[in-house]
Amino acid sequence: MDFVYIALLALAGFLIGGAYTLWKSMKLVAVLLLVGAVLAGAGAVAWWMSTV
Repeated sequence: MDFVYIALLALAGFLIGGAYTLWKSMKLVAVLLLVGAVLAGAGAVAWWMSTV
């Protein structure tokens, strides 16, 4: 199941890119995307630590 934390890291990167793109026009949505990215990144780290 190594692909789960890789997929979560990819999702976090995708969300960060979306937040960066939306920052000037829609700050609320950008903040929500950043929160999702932090959660996905934390989930990826937690998943990886549980398999090590």
